[in-house]
Amino acid sequence: MPQITLTPAQRKLHRADAHHLDPVVLVGGDGLSPAVKKEVDAALTAHGLIKVRVFSDDRAAREAMLQTLTDELNAAPIQHIGKLLVLWREMPEKVRAVDEDRKPGPRDVKVLKFSKRGGQRPEVKVVRVLGNQRLTPGGQVKRAKVVKKSIKKSAQ
Repeated sequence: MPQITLTPAQRKLHRADAHHLDPVVLVGGDGLSPAVKKEVDAALTAHGLIKVRVFSDDRAAREAMLQTLTDELNAAPIQHIGKLLVLWREMPEKVRAVDEDRKPGPRDVKVLKFSKRGGQRPEVKVVRVLGNQRLTPGGQVKRAKVVKKSIKKSAQ
């Protein structure tokens, strides 16, 4: 797979975003094993922007690892400083299943109760209203009534 090419401005933004990140993958003495490549791929899929720490003292070997990772995993090299490699790959959009039978969930509603005297603050009460309930203008929680269908309308 070809590696992703970024403009210098995009690379600069990703470098700024990666500043506070900790390395999520550590490459030890065995180098780039298939397990390490699999972990880097999983981290890129989950996070999009990651840091990889390489415990090798050979700069050329680290450069080769960065090139290998970007080529094989379809990622963009963002930065190589010392023993840290920063990689970026666009995250796939997550597909959420839509449940047609799902009912509305509970919600918290603030109810203001004003006093009879004008100078006092209103009393604030938080009420949890479930999906089958409604709130009356007086601040009371009522259960939703079941709408009964007319016998005449259902016969037609």
